[in-house]
Amino acid sequence: MKLNPLYQERFDVRHNAPDNQQISEMLKTVKADSLEHLIDETIPKAIQLKKELNLPEAQTEFEFLESFKEIAQKNQIFRSYIGLGYYNTHTPGVIQRNILENPGWYTAYTPYQAEIAQGRLEALVNFQTMVMDLTGMELANASLLDEGTAAAEAMSMFYGLRKGKKKSAKVFFVDENTFPQTIDVLKTRANPLGIELRFADLSQLDVTDSDIFGFYAQQINLKGEVNDLKPIIEAATEYNIYSTIGADLLALTLLTPPGEMGADCVVGTSQRFGIPLGYGGPHAAYFATKEAYKRQIPGRIIGVSLDKEGNKAYRMALQTREQHIKKEKATSNICTAQVLLAIMSGMFGVYHGPVGLKKIAVRTHSLTKLLANGLTALGYEVINKNYFDTITVQLESEKLREKLHSILYERKINLNLTGTHTVSIALNETTRIHDIKELIEIFALIVDEDANKYSVEDKVDSLELDWPKQLIRESRFMEHPIFNQFHAEHEMLRYIKRLENKDLSLVHSMISLGSCTMKLNATAEMIPITWPELAHIHPYAPKEQALGYREMFIKLENMLTEITGFAATSLQPNSGAQGEYAGLMVIRAYHQSRGEDHRNVTIVPSSAHGTNPASAVMAGMKVIITKCDDQGNIDLDDLKAKAEEYKNNLAALMVTYPSTHGVFEESIQEICQIIHDNGGQVYMDGANMNAQVGLTSPANIGADVCHLNLHKTFCIPHGGGEPGMGPICVAEHLEDFLPGNPLVPTGGNQAISAISAAPWGSASILAISYAYISMMGSQGLKQATQLAILNANYIKETLAGHFPVLYTNQKGRAAHEMIIDCRAFKEYGVEVEDIAKRLMDYGYHSPTVSFPVPGTMMIEPTESESKMELDKFCTAMISIRKEIQEIADGKADADQNVLKNAPHTMSVALAEKWELPYSREKAVFPLESIRQSKFWPSVSRIDSAYGDRNLMCSCIPVSEYEDKPEEALA
Repeated sequence: MKLNPLYQERFDVRHNAPDNQQISEMLKTVKADSLEHLIDETIPKAIQLKKELNLPEAQTEFEFLESFKEIAQKNQIFRSYIGLGYYNTHTPGVIQRNILENPGWYTAYTPYQAEIAQGRLEALVNFQTMVMDLTGMELANASLLDEGTAAAEAMSMFYGLRKGKKKSAKVFFVDENTFPQTIDVLKTRANPLGIELRFADLSQLDVTDSDIFGFYAQQINLKGEVNDLKPIIEAATEYNIYSTIGADLLALTLLTPPGEMGADCVVGTSQRFGIPLGYGGPHAAYFATKEAYKRQIPGRIIGVSLDKEGNKAYRMALQTREQHIKKEKATSNICTAQVLLAIMSGMFGVYHGPVGLKKIAVRTHSLTKLLANGLTALGYEVINKNYFDTITVQLESEKLREKLHSILYERKINLNLTGTHTVSIALNETTRIHDIKELIEIFALIVDEDANKYSVEDKVDSLELDWPKQLIRESRFMEHPIFNQFHAEHEMLRYIKRLENKDLSLVHSMISLGSCTMKLNATAEMIPITWPELAHIHPYAPKEQALGYREMFIKLENMLTEITGFAATSLQPNSGAQGEYAGLMVIRAYHQSRGEDHRNVTIVPSSAHGTNPASAVMAGMKVIITKCDDQGNIDLDDLKAKAEEYKNNLAALMVTYPSTHGVFEESIQEICQIIHDNGGQVYMDGANMNAQVGLTSPANIGADVCHLNLHKTFCIPHGGGEPGMGPICVAEHLEDFLPGNPLVPTGGNQAISAISAAPWGSASILAISYAYISMMGSQGLKQATQLAILNANYIKETLAGHFPVLYTNQKGRAAHEMIIDCRAFKEYGVEVEDIAKRLMDYGYHSPTVSFPVPGTMMIEPTESESKMELDKFCTAMISIRKEIQEIADGKADADQNVLKNAPHTMSVALAEKWELPYSREKAVFPLESIRQSKFWPSVSRIDSAYGDRNLMCSCIPVSEYEDKPEEALA
């Protein structure tokens, strides 16, 4: 045997599941001589790349982790007292290990199939209940992207709710003492909608001004002052002005909640409830409002309904769960929530409970009071009278400020030094007595005072909460048993595991959702996100403390720029939908720079995802829909006619490629040229970029800008419904307009204002995509795309004769996904939803249902699935097709059959009486292989309509779970 000391274990063979033998077998099935032959029949030759991607050589997992550790160690972890909505916190180990680092939680998909998502749905209801209780509001959604965009969503919602005498009001008043990043996001979102922002001190709000429709203020403002907002809210309400209040969840354990003051909406972040700083994210924002606005609330709401057996069950409530389904009539394009982070924050609340949270808040405020008193004793003026965790201190001279900065740097401490003659200090959960003593010592040093003149220890027992009575919370909160019984770690661990076991994720089986790729999230990619060097950096720390992050950003931007064929990349957009919006806003700024402000028409194909037209409306565009032909392609004649009709005002075309119908349209270059010839720009939706990488590119097809779903193509996990990232890549002429940030220089020379609150969005999870590309290399990425296309075509051929495929190209090929047509089964009373629910009995999550064509399923297997898993899935689908045939042939009852009653739970299968016209075995073990590892849905089919008619979005009363005495004795 020949020895080989140079062998290296490649990562791409771990990520790309089919081995050479499987590839060969699948190629035979799809009747292709090679992967290259298949690609030539799938992707138009004219747009295929002529050379390999110029990316760094692929690293092994161990090489990557070693080299990335060196980069990460260039970050410096200073103790942060910067605040500005970002605070150090302790992530309880039981939550970090068993949720954040657990693929059972982070590889689950958005809970569209609620019967196999009851665990995370309950966890999200816990989050909603906690937020409702703390804010004093009637309704909360299941989280938003960040605090700045939550405030902007509130502004947009109330702008859409104007009525009566306020119908023409255009002014939204913003307290000038608001976090600067929130102000910048409000500016971005207000301008294209025609909203005029008015900035002034909150005391200058004139509620009698008929032009004002709403206002925004922070309960604890930029300087740390706790505002008594009740008089302002009441006065505004009297004059039909909507009030939106930014509030701190930890402070609300002590402060009177805005809901009790009559606020219309309360927004903020749950970051300080156990979520690491991560140089800006990901963090779950919260949005709480009145029930009167339930049909306008952006994002997802989790509600309670009943299942087929009459048991309480959770599911996403109302059609407002995704406003973008209203397309161009939407007031928001939100299609995601920060689910994994909301779950963690909710679990932080469950673990600590109301008593524990209040103790953390009291300690934080107590330490702040000790610091304020100590600095006052040293002769400093503390500007804010009423404070919770943040004080602003007057500095007498620039010299003092420079001296302070020098000492802070030596001791590796960050304060908020943005004011010329002031400094703000924001304390947090991790602060301790010795930190206060050191801060007092530092402030004593710069004025040559003796720090010992104020003894911290001597003052501890004399501290009292001395806020005005109206500021102090008297109401109780979080009284539901769920927040009051899992404080022992063993109980908490069991609760987390109990919920996890109710959910199907990638640890169980393939999740083949078309348009929403669920591929491998490799452990090596996930490991760095909890490293202290990435997790504990404040987004507004001085740039020299984040050199490792900056190095990663530059390298990742270069990688994504190379992959897309464009000139530059912005990593700021915090989700795919936010990337769409950012791309359109960059296009808008480009037209304006050329004196073409009038270009405001965006053409969107009828097959587009609903976020496309919704994003266009948010960007101030008029949406024109262009038709698709019978093959699912853009109708060229209709596109030409519309482009020429609107050529004087044409801003952009939004196009997904390959198309939403799963086909590489042959005419894509002509489509782009039509738009350019009529003065517009081409925005390519990157939802299907995983079918392009290494084979073609957005630049090659003729686009000008695209967004990338890093939570799809580049392996950031779905986390039960995000986090995600949606960077945009642009051609050279758009580079100058990439988004900026008010506190950290970023973006282009003529940067648009901020798209998200943090300069690089959810910076910490960018490490996942950086890891993926670094370990795959150009060849691994190219083969991933080839195998995604092979796997999809293999499923198509395997299901041929059982389910018709709706769209293929001229050579009969699908791209990376295909749509199977289930509409003919309606004749037998079988709906596509019945197939989706029956798949649960086989241990599978359904492919995408009824999008983009009602009554169909869109299947996307990804390159991470082996032939063995594809065969298991196809066997399940063929078995279900036979069950449909039994109904068609009259062998199975039209109403009482395995599809109509699916899914079948364990309690149903073990019921004493079985009166259904088929066996228990057929219900729960339709294939012999399922006996080996059965996944049991925890509830039967859910009645969503009942839940919408009886909206309940907080924890189910504990009485619903209690065993009745007679049942216990039976």
